[in-house]
Amino acid sequence: IVDAGGIEGITQCPQQLPQMMAAAADGLGSIAIDTTQLNMSVTDPTAWATAMNNLGMVPVGLPGQQLVSDSICVPGFDPGLNMMTGITPINPMIPGLGLVPPPPPTEVAVVKEIIHCKSCTLFPQNPNLPPPSTRERPPGCKTVFVGGLPENATEEIIQEVFEQCGDITAIRKSKKNFCHIRFAEEFMVDKAIYLSGYRMRLGSSTDKKDSGRLHVDFAQARDDFYEWECKQRMRAREERHRRKLEEDRLRPPSPPAIMHYSEHEAALLAEKLKDDSKFSEAITVLLSWIERGEVNRRSANQFYSMVQSANSHVRRLMNEKATHEQEMEEAKENFKNALTGILTQFEQIVAVFNASTRQKAWDHFSKAQRKNIDIWRKHSEELRNAQSEQLMGIRREEEMEMSDDENCDSPTKKLRVDESALAAQAYALKEENDSLRWQLDAYRNEVELLKQEKEQLFRTEENLTKDQQLQFLQQTMQGMQQQLLSIQEELNNKKSELEQAKEEQSHTQALLKVLQEQLKGTKELVETNGHSHEDTNEINVLTVALVNQDRENNIEKRSQGLKSEKEALLIGIISTFLHVHPFGANIEYLWSYMQQLDSKISANEIEMLLMRLPRMFKQEFTGVGATLEKRWKLCAFEGIKTT
Repeated sequence: IVDAGGIEGITQCPQQLPQMMAAAADGLGSIAIDTTQLNMSVTDPTAWATAMNNLGMVPVGLPGQQLVSDSICVPGFDPGLNMMTGITPINPMIPGLGLVPPPPPTEVAVVKEIIHCKSCTLFPQNPNLPPPSTRERPPGCKTVFVGGLPENATEEIIQEVFEQCGDITAIRKSKKNFCHIRFAEEFMVDKAIYLSGYRMRLGSSTDKKDSGRLHVDFAQARDDFYEWECKQRMRAREERHRRKLEEDRLRPPSPPAIMHYSEHEAALLAEKLKDDSKFSEAITVLLSWIERGEVNRRSANQFYSMVQSANSHVRRLMNEKATHEQEMEEAKENFKNALTGILTQFEQIVAVFNASTRQKAWDHFSKAQRKNIDIWRKHSEELRNAQSEQLMGIRREEEMEMSDDENCDSPTKKLRVDESALAAQAYALKEENDSLRWQLDAYRNEVELLKQEKEQLFRTEENLTKDQQLQFLQQTMQGMQQQLLSIQEELNNKKSELEQAKEEQSHTQALLKVLQEQLKGTKELVETNGHSHEDTNEINVLTVALVNQDRENNIEKRSQGLKSEKEALLIGIISTFLHVHPFGANIEYLWSYMQQLDSKISANEIEMLLMRLPRMFKQEFTGVGATLEKRWKLCAFEGIKTT
């Protein structure tokens, strides 16, 4: 246990103490433990005379009196969670942790007294000397090292002295003048440390072998550390158990088990499905039954009725959603009204500050008042601007929502909106073109004026600056001309796109009319001649082929070269996308992929680009009737083989 060897396997149980002492007698030598309390009366007149005359202290050693008070000892500390949980062991002797009482003030020294025992006397050290030093206290320390013993001191004398500190578990005395003492509890070690510095004298002898200065210090023992680790593990287990109980208490209850299907349970579930308050619970049971495979020919009608009753709640849920949306709109309206009211009050406050800063009232204020008014005015203007921006943002959101609702009405409206947008864009370009022309005329007039002034005036410094201005104006005029040309080209491109869109719309309308007429003819033939469904399918396939031929002819007419690098990049991306889709892809699927790369691109732009390149991309119709679907395929490799 200790530095020079150790006492191992000593327990604190008094029932097992004799057996443990007998077992340890071979390795430890003779260990004498007297568990009786010392009853000693102080009757030595020499001791009284020495205490009263020389030191002025009252000797201690009355029957039943404690050697050291419990107030300076650790009453059994709790270091919290231990190294088992990854926390560093706490040193109980560190001040400030609440485990050890605060040390006494340095001004007031602890006055130690003479201690009389049956076989020896302990004299305290000089109070002017510094207290004896001690090592760092090991965790769970119950063993002390006692050095400086008299050479003639025996284990019985050592036990007689240190038994007053508490129950001694074991004493191991060396041949030299030191020993190790293990106590039953940790706080007894602090009482033993109190004896450090005392001079021990056996009887009244003045022989050097019968006296010595005690040095008591903490000792590191394996058994102490093992017991401390066991306690720490026990505390960690208790803490884990407490946390688990707390988690179990705070854990939400598990959902109830779903019962097995039976006709009786199905009837009860059908009643629950009709109740609005129990619908959410009942629908989970119905879903689990269907997933388990409880539906068969016998129970199909019953399940159908339950599914029908579940469907009846759709209208209720939509009504609830509508009411919540109405409440949200009302809350938004109330918030907007309140915000407008706050904004008007801010405007009034800003108007007050602006009126105060006018000279008529401003001159009557002091310098400090003017400074405060200026600070308040700036702060109120910032708040007013923030409120107005928030209100404008709400109005913009409402306008965007209204525009989204208008755009989502029908495809014909979408075409009209596209046409109107193109027309508006063309009109805006025309207006910009006119304004640029007017600016160009103004620049030309300025240039002519500058030329006239140049002819009239001599070559001076002013003429040089005018020449520089003339050159600058000429450069700006050239830039404006180039900008005008580019805008004109954009306008022509937009016009051509608009014409192409109109032609495509008229062509699709004509195709729709032709298809409607063909469908009417096929219906009449079916009614009159009684053709089978296969004949009608063949007719539909023929009409689809005709539509494809017309569309291909139209595409070949419209096919043009690439206009920009962006179109070439789009064609490369579309080609790679369609190459990994050998069965083709519809325009919506292709547009959703391209939108991840460029959010501003539209499906119409992609379709126009595909239609302009019939040798690279071809459009096929799959399906019949209602399942008719247009798909685009990559045919560039086929075109290379044929050419």
